[in-house]
Amino acid sequence: MRPEIIVRIQFPSAALEMFAQHFTVHYSPSLEEFEKAIEEFPETRALVTNGSIGVTGDQLRRLKKLEMVLTQGVGYENVDMAAVKELGLVLTTGKGTNAFSVADHGMALLLAIARNIPSIDRRVRQGDWLKSRGPQPLAWKKRLGILGLGEIGLQIAQRAAGFDMQISYHNRSKRSDVSYAYKETPLELARDSDFVIVVMPGGPETRGLVGREFLDALGPKGHLINIGRGSIVDTDELIKALHEKRIAGAALDVVAGEPVVTQELIGAPNLIITPHMAGRSPESVSEAMNRVVNNLRAHFAGEPLVSQIA
Repeated sequence: MRPEIIVRIQFPSAALEMFAQHFTVHYSPSLEEFEKAIEEFPETRALVTNGSIGVTGDQLRRLKKLEMVLTQGVGYENVDMAAVKELGLVLTTGKGTNAFSVADHGMALLLAIARNIPSIDRRVRQGDWLKSRGPQPLAWKKRLGILGLGEIGLQIAQRAAGFDMQISYHNRSKRSDVSYAYKETPLELARDSDFVIVVMPGGPETRGLVGREFLDALGPKGHLINIGRGSIVDTDELIKALHEKRIAGAALDVVAGEPVVTQELIGAPNLIITPHMAGRSPESVSEAMNRVVNNLRAHFAGEPLVSQIA
């Protein structure tokens, strides 16, 4: 009998078909559907979710036959890890499956906000071709600060090197395998950067890390790009900094409270927003789906897993 799994998040039909070749799949992407699935499918042995949606301890405890939780991406900040350990569950992530896609998107946002591309595009469409041709800043040879030099951060640094950018970073500890300048604190990184790309994971440790003090350190010529988690940036302080021109601009792929985006944020000047899509490309989706399926098959066959956290 094929193992039963619950897919808690939205997945493309091709991925669901891939799952169905090996497992009995209960597709429950909404909270209501998931709660119903918990009650209706007590034989469920694995749960597929992601870091943003996660799963609560109460939900895990009600799935009495559950053995495994898999997150589609690298994050697992909203998975109740205390419950995972209490119940002796296996947890794997999609670490590395979308790093190249997120890095590409981060550089695209950096270049777009530096060159003011969205605003210029709108003005040209409105008939202001000649008036839109003023000089715009470059990324070339500017100072790039990377807040979180993990796998994605490293790939961003590789891309930024092609623009002759001066690269520095802040982590909880200095890396011994890179030559980029290490900054002891986030504020030092902000002060010494023209662009800061946030690539840190979410969770209590990073919540509100980018607040008023950080934005003031970045300064009126500095740009903020967030492709990490929305909770890392204090949205109210970012809105104030943009309106008061205390920073030059911001480009966000993630927002606290998403998918709800406030009118106050949308109305802020010199801002680009994309809908948490950095990790979504045909190539990365394929990589993530294969990781989930392969880890599921390996678990039920008693074989080694990839990116196992617990």
